[in-house]
Amino acid sequence: MKKFKIILSGLVLTVAMGFVFSGCNKDFDEYNQDPFALTNEDLESDFRLVGEPFINIIRNIYVHSPAWVTQLQQNLLGDVYSGYMMPPTPFAGNSNNMNYNLVDGWNTWAWNPAYQSVMAPALQVEQLAGDGFPEFIAWLQILKVEAMHRVSDMFGPIIYSEFGNIADDGTIAYDCVDDLYRNFFSDLDVGVQGLQTFLDSGNPSPFVAFDEVYGGSIENWIRFANSLRLRLAIRVSKVDPSLAQTEAEKAINHPLGLLDSNDANFTVKNEVDHPMNTINNAWNDIRMGAPMESILVGYGDPRLPEYFRPALQEDVAGQYKGIRQGIVIEDKATYVNYSALQDLGDIQLFVAAETHFLLAEAALRGWNAGVSAQEAYENGIRASFDQYGLGGADAYIADSSSQPIPYVDVNNGDNNVDDGSPNLSTITIAWDGGADFESNLERIITQKWIALFPDGQEAWSEFRRTGYPKLFPVVINNSGGEIDTEAQIKRVKYINSEYAQNPGGVATGVDCLEGPDTGGTSIWWDID
Repeated sequence: MKKFKIILSGLVLTVAMGFVFSGCNKDFDEYNQDPFALTNEDLESDFRLVGEPFINIIRNIYVHSPAWVTQLQQNLLGDVYSGYMMPPTPFAGNSNNMNYNLVDGWNTWAWNPAYQSVMAPALQVEQLAGDGFPEFIAWLQILKVEAMHRVSDMFGPIIYSEFGNIADDGTIAYDCVDDLYRNFFSDLDVGVQGLQTFLDSGNPSPFVAFDEVYGGSIENWIRFANSLRLRLAIRVSKVDPSLAQTEAEKAINHPLGLLDSNDANFTVKNEVDHPMNTINNAWNDIRMGAPMESILVGYGDPRLPEYFRPALQEDVAGQYKGIRQGIVIEDKATYVNYSALQDLGDIQLFVAAETHFLLAEAALRGWNAGVSAQEAYENGIRASFDQYGLGGADAYIADSSSQPIPYVDVNNGDNNVDDGSPNLSTITIAWDGGADFESNLERIITQKWIALFPDGQEAWSEFRRTGYPKLFPVVINNSGGEIDTEAQIKRVKYINSEYAQNPGGVATGVDCLEGPDTGGTSIWWDID
């Protein structure tokens, strides 16, 4: 029996005859058998052996439980770097991710779940399904792209196409980001074509029992895949505009269309309370970010009370107050009574508003978006308002005077901007057909940033790609010169256990970076 090992951050997974354990929090012991001993009748009886790993995959794109893993996977990274949130807690003596002293023991959890609980069960599905269940293989490709582009957007080059393959020297090679994105587009082709073929067959969906997003709807999975393709096309629009336009127009022109209505939002149903509610309420470890205050209060945005609670601190009680990233925090009591988050429900990973803003940027770039940039921009705002059941979108869209306000830290004036330009930006809401490209791009991305909340990972990626919305730099920079304060953090460093167990693989990743393995080295698509 031939065996090979996948070594992932301290976890050694032995794959025998095509089977891999997923390392998840759900009991999959019943799968520990030779898949080649199973007949098609066994697999087809209820699709459980092929389908149940999808529950684990879906739940670990953004970890549902335990909350401390979610906190390390995204909250103390993308949620903070996006400007959405900031902890009132001085973790590790106030020298931590928030002020660019990247904590390896935290960031390991931005890496591990993707491999232990997404890629490992994905390999299991591929081995079990084989050629007999192409609809499951097609569905799998879409989920792999959704999960792993988020990991790549944190680290840059990652293990993807070589997952499950170990070289003679023990190396598992990383994919360069340009290759990754081409692989993502190719895998989306497989996914969309495979699901379309199954849909055309007229057979009932076999996904129903395992689909915690769309309840088995093949049509919505295709629409989501099209919108995901559009997201990734826009992501590479500056570095490879030809590829970006081709992939974007492929998504836009698909007969089933895009995820453009809120009833098709990609939200994962929770089997437990949203982990952010624990971080926010039970632990009091996260609060509103200063850019959210500056922008949403400045715009008089009706979504503000949908996102955050008024502050409880006596001198600002009833106001919305955020914490600036990377400041001196001596104890939690100083800022804990700034604005907390409103309770969250299902896990939100893609909403209709984003699709409209993607179309707005595509049109702004002169691509065939099927809609004008202004119309798509305004559709995005309306979709976001509708998501929260809010009225007043037309008046908001017509507002040509409101702009972000200066930030004032009432607890420590050293955190205020005092260089003569205290405003983050002077960008207004109303579309300006006479404005230059960058001004209208800033409008699109600022509104997109508001609508993406609370998904800080995607918002951080778009900030790095575009520079919008404009965010306050850290006050304290503990990176030792690795990260430029004004340019802000560009990526997360590779974790120590990968250096220890897969040094050859990490070397391939660093070669692809074309720069040192630091938080200051830009990812391929992040160019000026």
